[in-house]
Order: sequence, then C-alpha cells, then structure tokens
Amino acid sequence: MFEWDEEKRLSNLAKHKLDFIAVSFFFDGRPSVTSTSNYSFEVRSITTAINGRTFYTVVWTWRQERRRIISFRRARHGEERAYRQIHG
Repeated sequence: MFEWDEEKRLSNLAKHKLDFIAVSFFFDGRPSVTSTSNYSFEVRSITTAINGRTFYTVVWTWRQERRRIISFRRARHGEERAYRQIHG
C-alpha cells in the first residue's frame, strides 16, 4: 500500500521526528484535505489531517498501485486553516 525511499524516511525522522511508517492514519477514512501540486515530473498530493490534537501533512504520489511517501511533517498554518475552513 505504501512505499518510500529509506534514506528519505530516515532523513525525515531526524528532521521532523516523524516516521513514514505512521502515515496510514491519513488514509483511514478520517476527515482530511488534499490538494495537488504539479511537481516537475509527477503530480503530487498534499494531504492534511488531524491525529489526536495535532495537524499533520503528508506529501505523496501514486506509483503504480502504491502511495509513494515523499514527506511527513506537522501541518503549516495555512494547511491547518484550510482544514478548519472545510471541516470546522
């Protein structure tokens, strides 16, 4: 269901203290907000959701039938604001 570059996962873990392994909550049916970004060679999705009391954002793209995780971090203020405008 998910894939990622292992070096990028470790880098993200060191930088943001968040592990790509934990991203499944974004896709468990809870409310979220997803927008797209046209990266140089692929369309990437930026999904924001709340887990506990904290907002998080994951950047991902489809690679065949798997979601390729690119980044996982706390949501930026604008991402949290967009979520609150849609979901309250």
